[in-house]
Amino acid sequence: MALALALGRRGLGNTWPNPAVGAVVVRFDGGTPRIVGRGWTQPGGRPHAETEALERAGDLARGATLYVTLEPCSHHGKTPPCVDAIRAAGIARVVSAIADPDTRVAGRGHAILRDAGIAVDVGVGAAEAVAAHAGHVRRVVEGRPHVTLKMALSADGKVALAGRRPVAITGPAATMRVHLMRAMNDAILVGIGTALSDDPLLTCRLPGLAHRSPVRVVMDATLRLPPTSRLVNTARETPLWIVTRPDVPADPAARMREAGAHLIHVAPAETGPGVDPAAALRALGGLGVTRLLVEGGPTVAAALLRADLIDAAVLLHGPAVIGPDGVDPLEGLSLTALTAGPALALQATEMLGPDRLDAYARRAESP
Repeated sequence: MALALALGRRGLGNTWPNPAVGAVVVRFDGGTPRIVGRGWTQPGGRPHAETEALERAGDLARGATLYVTLEPCSHHGKTPPCVDAIRAAGIARVVSAIADPDTRVAGRGHAILRDAGIAVDVGVGAAEAVAAHAGHVRRVVEGRPHVTLKMALSADGKVALAGRRPVAITGPAATMRVHLMRAMNDAILVGIGTALSDDPLLTCRLPGLAHRSPVRVVMDATLRLPPTSRLVNTARETPLWIVTRPDVPADPAARMREAGAHLIHVAPAETGPGVDPAAALRALGGLGVTRLLVEGGPTVAAALLRADLIDAAVLLHGPAVIGPDGVDPLEGLSLTALTAGPALALQATEMLGPDRLDAYARRAESP
């Protein structure tokens, strides 16, 4: 199952709206386990991991055991159900990490396999699988993506220079980790303040992984994003979605569409000029996004935290000091509202050169 989970992680950020599943076919001839097939969900969500592993195993799948990180699907979509492929291959036993909460499956896949005389065991590697499939589970249960907040913090807890001027806070190793996170998420979100002050690209720039760049999403209630920005100028190369209010003027909306951006209209925030963060996440979930990386800025981060919409956080602490005039990470909130609040708990700490990475996750979902 550990191998199946590792294989499944290859698809993170690249299979949505489908889950990134891993599968391994194992024979136990003579008591010695032998791997005869491996598979993971392919780009775009198809083929599924099970059919990939079974195809590689061929005739050796008959009488073998299939390890899979999520309950095999039992419904007809754009491809036939995986349970049909498993039965046809002659698999004798299925070891499944967790049931699929999707109402089209939800235990039905396991039941069909048992009815076909296939032994089914559920729960091996469950904690790891829950974490691996958090995006899929969040989307089908709550209708929104799993949200990870990433922030780079100076030694004195600031995220930018006075006036929201950008500054390099962490080193190359931390930068590489951030780009890997981008590749493993379906979409990346920033607020309009960050888009204006940083003029970012928000792409994955690791060698060979440019094609794994996530959809770029900007929370821009009044369409302040200029047509000259790097985000707009690259909208036809890497998708750009703008979350805005329904009442924005027609002319700037038309200009954004002409540049290749996709506009998502959601309800305005209850207070202030922004948009409702919960409505924004539901809209992204409706478009198939399962894993969302939030990279700024303080206004968006605070709004998501207040609405209890942050499911994980990665804080990168650099050694430099910015000073008291620097920008705080959460607009109107202390950092402890995130790090010592009721929702998240510290899971791991790692050094990346001179920088420290602290990873937080929801308490109820801690292994």
